[in-house]
Amino acid sequence: MTFSLIEIEQHAAQLAPNERAKLAEFLLESLQSQIDADIIQVWDTEISQRVSAYENGETATFSAEVVFAEVRRNS
Repeated sequence: MTFSLIEIEQHAAQLAPNERAKLAEFLLESLQSQIDADIIQVWDTEISQRVSAYENGETATFSAEVVFAEVRRNS
């Protein structure tokens, strides 16, 4: 049995406030898990590209001492 969005909304509106809050939390978490998976995939690709660029000598690197000295100069 499937319900239309309108039917779900109507039933949800009849829930007690704490039950609506739990439903809202469930729905948001269900969206978040897909967003998280998408973000993880994008970052995996970015990390692979950065590692590859580093290994191929295509990117500049800086020692921690240089980075921290620059931060101290600019703060």
